[in-house]
Amino acid sequence: MMRVWQAMMWSFFLSLMVQAEEKKTFEFKSPVVGSGVFTDKLGMLDKEREEYAINLANYAGNQIAIAKGSAESLSQARRLLALSLHLSSRNRKAVVMCYQLQRGILPEKIEGDYSSEVLARLLLTRGQLLDKQGQEEDVLLGHCFIEIAAEMDPKNEDAVYASEILRMDRKKVSWDFLTDVKPDAKGTVENQQAQKNSQP
Repeated sequence: MMRVWQAMMWSFFLSLMVQAEEKKTFEFKSPVVGSGVFTDKLGMLDKEREEYAINLANYAGNQIAIAKGSAESLSQARRLLALSLHLSSRNRKAVVMCYQLQRGILPEKIEGDYSSEVLARLLLTRGQLLDKQGQEEDVLLGHCFIEIAAEMDPKNEDAVYASEILRMDRKKVSWDFLTDVKPDAKGTVENQQAQKNSQP
């Protein structure tokens, strides 16, 4: 009986040590989005912006949960959560997840409204429509959606092709432009682009 008790205690302490080690290696820096780069000029209704923000945040959280907080999943999540907050600055899911991730709390996998394949198709279709609208904010979001769609479902040839065409035409999104907005910026695409172009 004593040996069983000792084994249980050892197992308990070992699990605590593993958790402590995971906390040491789990680092997340919340994106800085300021007031957001998308204004009322964006060709989306507030309800649609909120829905995309929720689905992007859900996908980000699920990928982290599946990958157990790998560096790659956290890097992708930072981009997706930044985009969520640019679309809807007070989105509950994105705000809470950023707070928890920064404190080393891994999200649990949840059932979202769409599978990754379906969400990728929706993002691709919406992204292409936004790109065709031609307005600066619409084009930026359209390119974001297209790139994310290709990442979500690399087997979707249409999404991969559209993303690769952006790359070849040197139109890929500069994500640090979205994840690390300068604190003194007004938040518009024009102001952020001006800051980006002024950097050496």
